[in-house]
Amino acid sequence: MIDMDSSYKRLIDGNRHFSMSKKLDDPEYFKKLSLGQKPDYLWIGCSDSRVPANEVTSTESGEMFVHRNIANLVVHTDLNLLSVVEYAVNVLEVKHIIVCGHYGCGGIRAAMGNDLLGFVDNWLRNIKDVYFKHQTELERISDFEKRADRLTELNVVEQVRNLAKTGIVQKAWKTRQLHLHGWVYGINSGLITDLSVIHDGNEDIDAIYRFNL
Repeated sequence: MIDMDSSYKRLIDGNRHFSMSKKLDDPEYFKKLSLGQKPDYLWIGCSDSRVPANEVTSTESGEMFVHRNIANLVVHTDLNLLSVVEYAVNVLEVKHIIVCGHYGCGGIRAAMGNDLLGFVDNWLRNIKDVYFKHQTELERISDFEKRADRLTELNVVEQVRNLAKTGIVQKAWKTRQLHLHGWVYGINSGLITDLSVIHDGNEDIDAIYRFNL
């Protein structure tokens, strides 16, 4: 018998507690959950362990479809993310897609430096491109922390724009409402800031990115 590390065993014990507490509240909880999902929201967030989508929005299982990666990027060559978006939009028919960054993001901070970190540098290049695009504004901010916070916000704005440029989203816009949002979560406050980056149709993006549908 393998003696499990106590921190690992805590997860198994936690799962049993979760299952029992849900059944106590509603004996049919898991039966109803197993019948399928119909979430209104797709959350594209950071992989950071301190930003769990359901917990910070007080939503239950089945209410939020979730994709997470380092620094909540929407990259047009990321087949994983695009598959999630396609499924969420075309099959689940979500009403809202939320890109949520967070202050104090390690990916943002790493992208602001010039250290060679390894394979992740290829991913961080996307954030560096955001920095370069907004370099004039960012370099007016002398305080590193405030500059990192602003880059976090600008990165969210650019990722929402990247979503709007996808054929998946634009095709959905032809037949129904689909709202794109940009948020930033404050780890030090627990509060979400809505950046008011709302895209409701392809008129919100530059003409060169609009598909003829």
